[in-house]
Amino acid sequence: MKDKNNDDYFEKQSPSTLRSIGGLLTFSTILPLNIYTTIDEMARLTWFWPVLNGLIGLIATIIAFILAKFIHFDPILIAAIIYGFLLLINGFNHFDGLMDFGDGVMVHGSPEKKLSIMKDPMTGVGGITTGFIAGTITIAAYTSLINYSYAVGFNLLLLIIVAEIAAKIGLTTCCICSQASEEGIGKYFIKYMNLKNYVVGLIICFILSVELSLVPGIHIGLLGIIGGAFGGALTALITKKHLKIANGDVLGTSNELGRLFSLLAMLVLISINFSSLI
Repeated sequence: MKDKNNDDYFEKQSPSTLRSIGGLLTFSTILPLNIYTTIDEMARLTWFWPVLNGLIGLIATIIAFILAKFIHFDPILIAAIIYGFLLLINGFNHFDGLMDFGDGVMVHGSPEKKLSIMKDPMTGVGGITTGFIAGTITIAAYTSLINYSYAVGFNLLLLIIVAEIAAKIGLTTCCICSQASEEGIGKYFIKYMNLKNYVVGLIICFILSVELSLVPGIHIGLLGIIGGAFGGALTALITKKHLKIANGDVLGTSNELGRLFSLLAMLVLISINFSSLI
């Protein structure tokens, strides 16, 4: 998660909940909304970020549906396009954080040394390898999901939305489990993420995941949200061991791992119930 370079990016303009939501979307995506507010006003809605990210997942789902239903692209090609779209619409910020995190964690030395490596503009083998592994597994997971959707029904593509919600559940989980760095924008999201708001956001996401799991009697989406939370908790655990404190790169990593583990968790349940159809 990189700082915005525009000096007036966080200029205060008639604060409101709707403006804060629009500001959060402007900050976290490349959507040309041009709605700006203060970082504090945005960060207070960190708990709502997973719900908001469901809109991004909806766009990705529509793209996947069109490519699968009408254009009949190969599943692996659709998966690569969807993953590329999700990285692009987030301005590559979370993926950049993942690669910086990989560089920092893989180097030997003190937490201070690891954090300094993460700030280095050059990407090392640790970051490249981490990005490659996470990206490859994520694309493979999308490919499996699309294959199952051909066999079971295209309603399974709605789980792409669940995975995007779960990606931000990973981020909020990491926030609630981490000690903030004294520098960077990431500290504000950690500061305003309290347990009460986290639980409220989690409950809302559980409800949404049930509504999006249109396979009767099988709550696939619930497992997806749990997988996202696991990815965020795992990121926080690794962070405490290697870095002690969390910054924007750590939060970006929790987003990417939250999505990845959400997809894997849902695929476990799908494969148990529908493996005979593939």
